[in-house]
Amino acid sequence: MSEPLIRTARPDDEAELARLDRDSWSPLHAVTPRPRPPYEPFFGEHARPGDHLVAEYHGRVVGYVRLGFPTPLASNAHVRQIRGLAVAEEARGQGVGRALVRAAVADARERGFRRITLRVLGHNTPARALYESEGFVVEGVQPEEFCLEGTYVDDVLMGQSLL
Repeated sequence: MSEPLIRTARPDDEAELARLDRDSWSPLHAVTPRPRPPYEPFFGEHARPGDHLVAEYHGRVVGYVRLGFPTPLASNAHVRQIRGLAVAEEARGQGVGRALVRAAVADARERGFRRITLRVLGHNTPARALYESEGFVVEGVQPEEFCLEGTYVDDVLMGQSLL
């Protein structure tokens, strides 16, 4: 597979992104229950199309990264946060996640942010390895922050400077 096209999401991506989000749900990375109908809209007040970068192959969306801010505080507005990442099952292992992470970091840097951060579940070894290989470092751990399917899971805080 060649490099995917990375672009900003558009309003007409809603249905495809919502389907990808539902199809990629896993207890490996999700802290919310499996989605069930009626489904919530993918885009909303805190997750607009412009807050997403999508990966596309041959006109089909195969992944996305959701960007936002760690808090709504002005004193924290210099920090960009990766708030979600999903890759279609058939596109995994093809560099789509890596391309999205790189695009998110580049976008944050171009927009003048000083830092980029994320949160990842402690047991999500593949995601942690990807983030570490792209320059993110563990900056904190909240032990047993979530109870998922009867198992307590750490919340790992990762980040990197963009300067």
